[in-house]
Amino acid sequence: MSTFTEKLNEQIGHEFFASQQYAAIAVYFDSETLPNLAAHFYRQAVEERNHAMMLVQYLLDSDKPVTIPGVPQPKTDFADPAEPVRLALAQEKTVTAQITALARLAREEVDLVGEQAMHWFLQEQREEESSMTALLATVERAMPVEHPACRGLPGARAGR
Repeated sequence: MSTFTEKLNEQIGHEFFASQQYAAIAVYFDSETLPNLAAHFYRQAVEERNHAMMLVQYLLDSDKPVTIPGVPQPKTDFADPAEPVRLALAQEKTVTAQITALARLAREEVDLVGEQAMHWFLQEQREEESSMTALLATVERAMPVEHPACRGLPGARAGR
């Protein structure tokens, strides 16, 4: 089995973990009676699961072995509404780095179809990072200034 195939199988686990983490974030927002944020993260959870399944299908179509790894326990407790969005943004940046490494590895192994597949994911990651950055800015602006988590945030002013 090529290193690219091994790493792609690992990425399946990362995508399933991202799905679980987004589901946990959605549940947090549901419990805080923030239904729009909950709905957003429920959709994100499904999207990440679909990404994992796209990788599975790529391997199956390539007649390569598929492993479905277990995932770590997602974080479920958050201090304020911005914390889970910060976590989501950090997670997206991590996934971007992982996909970038996969694209490089496919290129090194002269797996042009694999490299092309990773380019789709890289475009997706650009959109995900941009969207999550904007969402974080919105959530941070919406948090009350007197909330302890807002102290020191850019734009946190008295009287807001």
